[in-house]
Amino acid sequence: MALATALGRRSRRTTDHAKTSREADSLAVASFVLGLLGLLVMNILLGPAAIVMASMALARSTARRGRALLGLALGVADLVVLAVLVTVNGTVSWSFGG
Repeated sequence: MALATALGRRSRRTTDHAKTSREADSLAVASFVLGLLGLLVMNILLGPAAIVMASMALARSTARRGRALLGLALGVADLVVLAVLVTVNGTVSWSFGG
């Protein structure tokens, strides 16, 4: 009976670790996608969201560390683009006209 209990605990820990790892990987991918989209639209919202998600993925030791770092970099780039737009145009929107 003790052996079955020990095996059950080990199985549960493995399942919990796999679930946490999968969630961290999903956060890394989501941060990358949001950071990429933030360069085009809604950078004021998507940039910080990408930064937070990438930080959470890195804190949870994601297997997709490179994707999380790219999401973090793109989130920061979103905020830089926002700062440039506000400085140059005085607005938070893109304008390609004259």
